[in-house]
Amino acid sequence: MATEPCDLTATEARRLIGRKALSPVELLESCLARTAAVNPAVNAMVALDAERARVAAKAAEQAVMTGESLGPLHGLPVGIKDLDETAGLRTTYGSPIFADFVPEQDCGMVARIRAAGGIVIGKTNTPEFGAGANTRNRVYGATGNPFDNTRSAAGSSGGSAVALATGMAPLCTGSDTGGSLRNPAAFSGIVGYRPSPGLVPSEKRPHGWSPLPVLGPMARNMADACLLLSAMVSDDARDPLAYTLHARPVRGEAGLFHPPRSIDLAGLRLAFSEDFGQAPTEQLIRRAFRQRVAAIAPLFRSAEAAHPDCSGGDEAFEVLRAQGMLTAHGEKVRTRPQDCGPNIIANVEEGLRYSLVDAARAAASQTRIYRDFQRFFAEHDVLVTPAITISPRNWRELYPAEIDGQPTRTYFHWLALAYYVTLAGHPAVSLPLGIDERGMPFGLQIVGPRGGDAFVLGVATALEQALAGDAVLGRPLPDPAALRAAAPIAGMEGFLGFG
Repeated sequence: MATEPCDLTATEARRLIGRKALSPVELLESCLARTAAVNPAVNAMVALDAERARVAAKAAEQAVMTGESLGPLHGLPVGIKDLDETAGLRTTYGSPIFADFVPEQDCGMVARIRAAGGIVIGKTNTPEFGAGANTRNRVYGATGNPFDNTRSAAGSSGGSAVALATGMAPLCTGSDTGGSLRNPAAFSGIVGYRPSPGLVPSEKRPHGWSPLPVLGPMARNMADACLLLSAMVSDDARDPLAYTLHARPVRGEAGLFHPPRSIDLAGLRLAFSEDFGQAPTEQLIRRAFRQRVAAIAPLFRSAEAAHPDCSGGDEAFEVLRAQGMLTAHGEKVRTRPQDCGPNIIANVEEGLRYSLVDAARAAASQTRIYRDFQRFFAEHDVLVTPAITISPRNWRELYPAEIDGQPTRTYFHWLALAYYVTLAGHPAVSLPLGIDERGMPFGLQIVGPRGGDAFVLGVATALEQALAGDAVLGRPLPDPAALRAAAPIAGMEGFLGFG
C-alpha cells in the first residue's frame, strides 16, 4: 500500500518539497484528511486553522516553483500545543476562562516556526494550563491514546503526541516541567525532547529564572525532532535563561542540532536505573526496561546499574513547582474558583501551605541533586531510565492514586522519573522502543550531561538507527483503520470535564 503524504517523516517530506516532488498543498490536504478520519476517536487536534493553512500552503508551493529560498520547515504542517499563542487562532490553555481567547500575535516560539517555513495546521489538546499528565479539560474534553482510546495519552503535551502518532501532522510542539514532553511521547510511541533550559527561549515563564518549564519539539523520529528543534532555538532577551546555553555561537545555532551529530556508542559508558532508587515504578515497566537494557547494553563500551542521588527530590519538586503555580494561577483560584479545575486548585492550595523555610530547603535540595548529577556524569556518559513509571491506564482516572498497591504522594508523583531530571536541568529525550506486556508503547528516557543537547540527541539517534527494523524494539504504529472505525471519544462517559 502506498504511503500517504501525511505518513512521511518530516525530513523526507521536506526533501521532497525541495525537489518539487511533493506539493505543500498535497501534504497539507493529506494531513487534514487524516485528521478528519481519526480525530473523532482520539480528540488530539482541537482547533484547526485549515483555511489559513491552505493559503500558506499555496504560497509555499509558489515559492518552490519560483525558486525562492526555502526555510528548514518550508511547507511542513505543524501542530501547536494549546498553551502557546497563535495569532488569529483560538488559544484556550484548556481553561474555560480563555475559552474564546484569540491572540493578536504569535508567541516567540510560534513566530520562529513560521519564519522557518512551518505552516500552523491547528492547536493540540492539553490539560488545563498544562497541570497534570492526563490530557483532559472542560473546554475540549479528553484525549485518548492512539493505541486504545479508552486509555490516557498522558500529558501535558498529550494532544501533540497523539496527533503525531496518528499522522495528523509531521511535527508538533510541546512543553515540559514534570515530563510533559517525555511522558506523552512514551505513551504514544513518538519522540519527545526536553532541551536544556534557555535553549528554546520562552518570554512567558512567570518565574523567568526558573529552569523547570521548557519548550521543546515532538516528532516521530529523531531526525524530525532535531529538524524542528533547529527552528525553535534562538536567543531572546525576554527570557533571562536564553543566554545561558554553554558555548552558544553568535550565529548558526541551528546547525548544532540538525542534522543530528554522529555518535559512536561503542566508546560510551552507559548507566541504567529502573527508578533512580526511589521512583514508584510499576513492575511491568521494570520488566520491559530490563529487556531493553539487555538489548542495548552490548552497543556501549560499558554498562552498569547506577544513578545520581535524588533523595529529597520529591519534596523539592513539589515546593518549587508550587511556587510557579502560585504566581501563575493564585489569582484565578481566588477570584474564579468555579472556573478552575481540581489540579489547579490543588496546586494553589498546596503552595499556600508552604513557608519560606520550605522554599529554602527545596532550593538547597535542588542544588545538591544538581551537583550530584555533575559527579555522576564525570563517571558515566549516558543515563537511561524508563520515561514514565506506569503503562497507560484509563483516561477517566485523573491521576494514578497508587502504583502496584502503593499510594502516590501527589497527583504528579507518578512523573518522578522525569522530574528528577527536570530538577537537575539536564537534557533528556523519550525514545519509543516497542510495546510493553499490555501492548502499549514503551518509552526509554535518555539523559545527557549538562548542556549536552547535541550529544544526547546524537546518542538517541544512534540507538534509533541501531534498532531500526527490530520487530520487538522498533517504533510501534497505531492502526489508522481501527481509529476510523472506533467509537468517537466524545460519546464516552466523563469525556468533558473531570467527573
